[in-house]
Amino acid sequence: MIGIFDSGIGGLTVVKSVMERIPGYDIIYFGDTARTPYGTKSADTVIKYSVENIDFLLQYGAKLVVMACNTASSVAAKRVAETFDVPIFEVVTPATEQAVKSSVKSVVGVIGTRATVKSGMYEKKIKNMKPDAKVYSVACPLLVPLVEEGWMKKPETKMIIKKYLLPLKVRQIDTLILGCTHYPLLKAIIQRKIGKKVRVIDSSIAVAEKVKSFLDANPEIDRRLGKNDDFRLFVSDITDQFEKTARITLKRKVFLEHVKL
Repeated sequence: MIGIFDSGIGGLTVVKSVMERIPGYDIIYFGDTARTPYGTKSADTVIKYSVENIDFLLQYGAKLVVMACNTASSVAAKRVAETFDVPIFEVVTPATEQAVKSSVKSVVGVIGTRATVKSGMYEKKIKNMKPDAKVYSVACPLLVPLVEEGWMKKPETKMIIKKYLLPLKVRQIDTLILGCTHYPLLKAIIQRKIGKKVRVIDSSIAVAEKVKSFLDANPEIDRRLGKNDDFRLFVSDITDQFEKTARITLKRKVFLEHVKL
């Protein structure tokens, strides 16, 4: 079983990408809706939550885990890799690899939560791969709550996105990393506001492709994963909006299971 977690609903974009790229695998998802957003929390708190989330997924049979949260990936990846003896994927590295490959001018923009931007993880990884690259990051703290509330098509959301992206347009970036798995739900608006010439990198797609490549190269691990197309969706707090957005995102019926960590 593939285990996937996020602070809330955004990680379902990763679930969708995994289902599309490696269909039929059993998946268990945990959305920590009672403690969202992670982007405003301290690094110690995010690490604590991440360890608890992975513990939960392993108890329910996960043999491989995807941290479908850029904040957790940015600040907790090292700690969880040291703590758990299963393959764990984070969403930062695959997205940076795609950005470096696709950027012609090596001028890359990153949008994410405050914690993700503060960590500097995207800049560090991009610079390691491309030392002469220019990287500009903008924290967008309002976008996660707007997505969680289902405000993807509201005019206020479009106005806020335009304002957040203005500093990156001024820098004339040619590639933009969506540094939060909530943001693919706003991808169409973001693409329009940043301009059609800018390549937008979706971290949910990038990590799904990384998992597929890993399983292709490691058949002994692949054989341990169930392939009955089972899907279980756990949340730490049930809301009508989560269920509605989950159904729209995955384009299938969903049943929310409530759990308290």
